Formats: sequence, structure tokens, C-alpha cells
Amino acid sequence: MKTGIAGGIAAVVILLILVLGYASLFTVYQTQQALVVRLGDPRRIVTEPGLHFKVPLIDNVIYVDKRILDLENPAQEVIASDSKRLVVDAFARYKVVDPLRFYQTVGSVEGANSRLATLLNSALRRVLGESSLTAVVRDERAQMMARVREQLDREAHAFGINVIDVRIRRADLPEQNSQAVYQRMQTERQREAAEFRAQGSQRGQEIRARADRDVTVLVADATSKAEQTRGEGDATRNRIFADAFGQDPDFFTFYRSMQAYEAALKPGETRFLLRPDSEFFRYFANASGRPPAQATAPASPASPPAAAAR
Repeated sequence: MKTGIAGGIAAVVILLILVLGYASLFTVYQTQQALVVRLGDPRRIVTEPGLHFKVPLIDNVIYVDKRILDLENPAQEVIASDSKRLVVDAFARYKVVDPLRFYQTVGSVEGANSRLATLLNSALRRVLGESSLTAVVRDERAQMMARVREQLDREAHAFGINVIDVRIRRADLPEQNSQAVYQRMQTERQREAAEFRAQGSQRGQEIRARADRDVTVLVADATSKAEQTRGEGDATRNRIFADAFGQDPDFFTFYRSMQAYEAALKPGETRFLLRPDSEFFRYFANASGRPPAQATAPASPASPPAAAAR
């Protein structure tokens, strides 16, 4: 019986030794650094990865990430030196270099993010408040980000933190200002378009007026030349007729009478009444066109008192 009791006690002792041995060991990974605290009093900092020892049941191990951490800052409004409002969206990258001070001041990564966000907002307001909108958006953006990082890093040293980088992701006008700027730009473009259209319309009217004037001048010149040519032709024709009339007046009279007959006696509804002995029918009664008493040929039979021609 005594042997059984002794074996039980030995088993309990071995179990206690195993538990205490397990409690005296802790592991530090490559991405971590550890702070050993004994009853709330920091004892040592472990930065090397591997298996380490501590006093069981007394020492407590606090792990701190030693990788580069992100700080996402919500967008905020900042007033530039030229009184322009800007919506700035920035972020930061930092690393814990003093775990003891980090633990004593902020306690955790969440606490560090909260404190750093406040400091980052203050640094952004100080730096951007000294610059104009053009400098923030285009000219001096890199220099301003470097100044913000320096100021934030200097203030973050009190927390055992080293700020590696600060970047401005976006710096833009507020939504209402952006809409106003867009409307102003749209109005300006519309005004320029209307001005270009007016200039084009004026230019088109000038070209059309010049073309109409050139057409009028060309038509007038052509008409003048045509009338001149037509007049010369009529003069030539009249001269030929006059020469022909001078050479043989009887033939000329006969020719003109034949033309009159051809024009007057065309088929149609036109009616006219003339005496048979009228001058118009002189060649109907006598081929020579002379009165019957003067004709060499025998007189033609008596004509009816009147004739109708169609």
C-alpha cells in the first residue's frame, strides 16, 4: 500500500515538473518581439526568434509585432493657405522599435493606431495649411509628404515607434466644390463653343456673301457679253437684210411675207378676218405682189368679198 502511495506522489511530482517546465518556455517567431514582465515589472526584451525561458507563474510574455504596420487614416478636410478646402486621404507605414516604451505608452497596435491617426491629422493640417492648392495637387506634393513624415516620426518616438513613410493617396476638392468647379468648366467650354460657332457662322456668311457677289459679277459679265454678242449678231443680220433689200427689194418683200404667212397661218384656234385685197394677202392674188392692173399675168378670178384664215 505504501508503494502505491509513493508511486502516486511520484506521478504527481513528475506532472508538476512537466507543467512547470512547459510554463517556463515560450516561443518568439521571426515576425515578433517579446517583452517579459514579472508581476507588472518589465524585465527584458527578446528580439531573437526561437525558444526562450521565463519564470513560470510569475513572468508574463507580451508579444509585439516587429513587421511594418499600416495606418489607414480616414479622409478629412484640410484648408490650404489660399483658403481652398481639400479632402485629403493619407496613410502611413510604421514599425515598433522600442517594445517597452510601446507597451508603456500605447499598450497595443490598436492604441498606437489611434494615437498616430491624431498625430497624422495634426501634421497634415500644419504642412498643408502652409501650402497652396496647386502646390498640394501638383508642384510640391513629394516635399510635403516628406515634411509630414518627419514631423510624425519625431512625435512618434515617444511611443517607441519609427515612422517609415507617409503618403497622400488623394487630395481633391470637396464634392460640392468639385460640382461647382465642374459646372464652371462646363459653362466656360459652352461659352467657348458658342463663340467658335458664332465665328464660324460669321465666316460662313462672309464666304457665302463673297460667293454670291462673285456669282452676280460673273452672271452680269456673261449677260453683258451675251447681249453684246447678240447685238452684234442682230446688227450683222440687219446689215445683211439691208444689203439684200438694196439688191432686190421685191425678193426681200416676198421673203418677209412668206415668213409672216408661216408664223400667222399655223394650226391653232387663232382666228382673224381680213379683206382679200389687203396688203397681207398681196401674194395670194398675184405671185409678183403687184396690183392686178400692174401684173403681167392675166388677172385672177374674182375673189369672194372676204376670206377667213386659220
